[in-house]
Amino acid sequence: MTDASVAPLDTARAWEVVLQHIEGELISGALRPGDHLPAERALAAELRVGRSSVREAIRVLEVLGLIRTQSGSGPQSGAIIIARPSGGLAALVRLQVAAHGFAVRDVVKTRLVLESAVVTELAENPAAELSAARELLDAMEAVPAADAPATSRDEFLTLDQAFHLALAAASGNEVMAAMMGGLRDSVEAYVRVGASFLPSWETTSARLKTEHRGIVAAIDDGDAELARTRIREHIERYHAETDVSGIHAHTP
Repeated sequence: MTDASVAPLDTARAWEVVLQHIEGELISGALRPGDHLPAERALAAELRVGRSSVREAIRVLEVLGLIRTQSGSGPQSGAIIIARPSGGLAALVRLQVAAHGFAVRDVVKTRLVLESAVVTELAENPAAELSAARELLDAMEAVPAADAPATSRDEFLTLDQAFHLALAAASGNEVMAAMMGGLRDSVEAYVRVGASFLPSWETTSARLKTEHRGIVAAIDDGDAELARTRIREHIERYHAETDVSGIHAHTP
């Protein structure tokens, strides 16, 4: 049997276009710490996307600790760059994904290694700041699940992915965060493909919410072993439930 692989998405979602544009500006040095991002309306017009897509990209960048947003009209208002991406490594991984695609089973194994290490570091660090991750959990729980249209499912999965990236960023390990960020396209591709084949999105999304809360609870309790167990079960159960490797293997 040919190895299943996750190829890059044929058509990037609008918020990803915005995210990739801003990341490119950060990596190239066109945007530097202390700079303001262009106004929401200007970015939307430049990239020909909706303003909601700009807001989604900015929310992900804020979760990753690259920008800070503040309301008001003073010099510190708006979206301000506060850090550069840990760029070279993340960009290299992302280029590899774009050029070759990765076997789904290898993506899953890599997630297990990286995310187990992430939750271990978080559980062993009482000062770990998880407010961004908690906000994303609250946002996920506000997304309607019963008979949800594809747009609602996509919104949930966008927040889900941002949650996992927020945990990596909160760990303080820049290498792990960069690798998670670089694998984002690959991880997101198999998660979204699998979701479209689930028998009941309502059932699965409810379980995912419970599992997310359980992972954070184990971290809060400083129980690294339980946190590792829960993150492994979380990833492995979704992969088994969706059988995305089989989907890709039988897709022409």
